Amino acid sequence: MPSPKHIAILGAGPGGYVAAIRAAQLGARVTIIENRALGGVCLNWGCIPSKALLSVVELGEKLKKAHDLGLQLSNPPTYDPAQMVARKNRVVNGLVNGIATLLKQWGVSHVRGTGRLVNDRTVRVSLADGAETSVQADGIVIATGSSSQALPMFPVDGHDIMTSQEALEIPRIPNRLLIVGGGIEGCEFASLYAGLGSQVTVVEILPRVLPSEDDEISAFIERELKKRRGRIIVGNSVKSVAKTDAGIASELADGERLECDAIIVSVGRRCNTNGIGLEEAGVKLGDQGEIEVDDHLETNVPGVYAIGDVVGKAMLAHVASAQGKVAADNLVGNPKTINYDVVPAGIFTLPEIGRVGLTEGQIRERGIVPNIGRFRYSALGKAHAVGDTVGLVKILADPKTDRVLGAHLVGTHAADLVHQAALAMQLNAKARDVAGMIHAHPTHTEALMEAFEDVEGRAVHVARKRP
Repeated sequence: MPSPKHIAILGAGPGGYVAAIRAAQLGARVTIIENRALGGVCLNWGCIPSKALLSVVELGEKLKKAHDLGLQLSNPPTYDPAQMVARKNRVVNGLVNGIATLLKQWGVSHVRGTGRLVNDRTVRVSLADGAETSVQADGIVIATGSSSQALPMFPVDGHDIMTSQEALEIPRIPNRLLIVGGGIEGCEFASLYAGLGSQVTVVEILPRVLPSEDDEISAFIERELKKRRGRIIVGNSVKSVAKTDAGIASELADGERLECDAIIVSVGRRCNTNGIGLEEAGVKLGDQGEIEVDDHLETNVPGVYAIGDVVGKAMLAHVASAQGKVAADNLVGNPKTINYDVVPAGIFTLPEIGRVGLTEGQIRERGIVPNIGRFRYSALGKAHAVGDTVGLVKILADPKTDRVLGAHLVGTHAADLVHQAALAMQLNAKARDVAGMIHAHPTHTEALMEAFEDVEGRAVHVARKRP
């Protein structure tokens, strides 16, 4: 198709607004349609606000060690939820305003309203004042994101029974908190509320928490949550809930009865495809309700693209942004494809997780027995110097080629450190290439060097018997 003069983008989350700016940089006229805050769920009700709150709890954990480190505090630290939320809101608002400024600088028009495709080149927008307008475009990008799954047995009221959005407002610190779902979101909230003082119980229907992560990392986080008074129940589910004079009574599938003061429901997300006119435009959906796209992010309808959570590839903000850039390039006539082989990710439990590539289980399912290198923070000089020795680096390499197949880290700065392994994978480097690079001392990156060395059993600071 010829390069479009006008691109309409439905949704201004991390995929939509990045696609808008990139398309404008490439010379297109862009209109972005969004009825809520710029930045989407990630910025307003997800990634950024949750990390803003977790950073306070992380600081509190450090202050608990102050005496051992030689820092004398006159009073033990306590948490002020209202002040934490106020700071969180300031952080979010500042970043939202920053996006608005960028859109303005690049000449992107922002239409505040709810958009619906009328056909493959027209979006009808219902404005806040009840009026309607239409946006005609040469190309359309659908970036409507995802939302929390709603389960009838959990009547969300924002106080006693919450989704992640309400939980970020910390309406109170419950003495006993039940988290339904032990995935990424559930475990992050378990770390947050356990740090604030709640006695947390996590119920996960699958055999382990963080089921998408490497087995060792999952087990590591389970141990850490238990150290923080957390209880982990796996292979089970909540059958019913009922409010009582004493709080909330929950019955599990195996008959166990739990009493709690509040519940956070974290059972996955659904693609926001309803009510946006996909049928009228002829856009095809997949079996899970996701919009089907090719490697160029184009749907079955020429000129209509989809990006972010709504395509169901990887529900990560940075993936949505990468997809937005690729879609923008394709729409202006610069053919590009998206590659999902190297997608680093961070999980902000306490301690945090960084991962990229395949897990050990996934590699073994392919009939490969990987070479594995491990290094624990407890043998790392920098970790001892800062007083935080809880952590593990695990490197997985192909036994024939020595290419890096996956990296899984848990510990301080894990979500940042994993990018060294991701870069190695992106450049198709061998494990011994990273091991042979000089790493500065004392730093946390030395843990990666040692783990890469350990792939061949040559880590200097790993104790083992002489062959």
